[in-house]
Amino acid sequence: MIRYLTIMTIFLCTALVHADDATQFRGNGGTGVSREKNLPTKWSLTENLRWKAALPGRGLSNPVIAGGRVYVTATSAYEQKREVVVCFDVNTGKKMWERQVWATGTTLCHKKTNMAAPTPATDGERVYALFATGDLVCYDRDGDLVWYRSLVSDYPTVGNNVGMASSPTIWKDLILISMENAGESFAVAIDKRTGENRWRIERPRGINWVSPIVLENGTQADVIFQGPTGIEAHDPYTGKKKWHTPELRHAGYASVTAGDGVVYAPSGKFTALRPIAGKSEPEILWQSIKLRPSYCSPVAHGGFVYVVNGNGVVNCADAKNGDVLWTHRVDGPFTASPLLADGKLFIVNEAGVTTVMQTGREAKVLAANPINDTILATPVAADGAIFLRSDGMLYCISAK
Repeated sequence: MIRYLTIMTIFLCTALVHADDATQFRGNGGTGVSREKNLPTKWSLTENLRWKAALPGRGLSNPVIAGGRVYVTATSAYEQKREVVVCFDVNTGKKMWERQVWATGTTLCHKKTNMAAPTPATDGERVYALFATGDLVCYDRDGDLVWYRSLVSDYPTVGNNVGMASSPTIWKDLILISMENAGESFAVAIDKRTGENRWRIERPRGINWVSPIVLENGTQADVIFQGPTGIEAHDPYTGKKKWHTPELRHAGYASVTAGDGVVYAPSGKFTALRPIAGKSEPEILWQSIKLRPSYCSPVAHGGFVYVVNGNGVVNCADAKNGDVLWTHRVDGPFTASPLLADGKLFIVNEAGVTTVMQTGREAKVLAANPINDTILATPVAADGAIFLRSDGMLYCISAK
């Protein structure tokens, strides 16, 4: 009977998550690539806007979407002490519920960031929201509290410093989190049903905003962390280290991405590498000093790698050898990472202007769409729409 219930639970959770959902930072898989089709190229506040909804406070997290619901985090109240999760209907923008917890860790940070910088994650059945204070909360899709943890209570020396921003990643029945800061630093796999640790490993102390991703290749899976001592891959089941590249140190901003079994890592030299089963170091395929993403995480798809830097320089490189095929400048500055979907690259600057470019071997701008709002959060695509969030508003853009 227990086995039957377990199988049914897995089936129901799977049924709630579809390929066109966006379940974590930078969408499914955390790569910034979406399988969505028929997305709009042009929009404004009066054209192709499905809905917009007011948010209760500031946030840099991108929304996550699954099972017909949109979840987004925000922070408000005096000194950002109120940490909020809001749920909207994906079709209408109607607010389904709003829940809050009070911060247990310090809320002091750089003025450009805030406590709702980490993006939540969802499996369609539940939403898991991590805040920069170390508060981690799980609600079911109807807003009922499932479990809550104060990571700063469990690990008192964890420091927020200028503001933490690493986002959780869901893999199977685990939530994978990197907490790298000036205090106690670690990576942890948390049971998403109970909130309890499955494993925990020490990480280097130092401010690092990079989010982990899971690279799956057949029956193999690696959870990848990048930091000041290089890139490490661990078994997501056990936390055991599988391989390490100590020379690929990171500045602490942009996250790695992956495609076709290759990891693309921002570092002193932008590096493409391929893990080799049973080997303690991966194969370095190529490196480039011309691809410098700054805050913006890269995307790789269809034989190309796209890198946007903070000033608005867009580079397209050949994924096989790293040769830059074209360079194009758009108006910046940029904090949000690019989204690739429907054969297009969506690049949002801090003034809220989304430049839409055709992907491929030639640089071609299709549109520039202003919405007159400050946007630092990364866009996502799901349910036939593009979702943008500012400090005060969530926008759903669709050609429907």
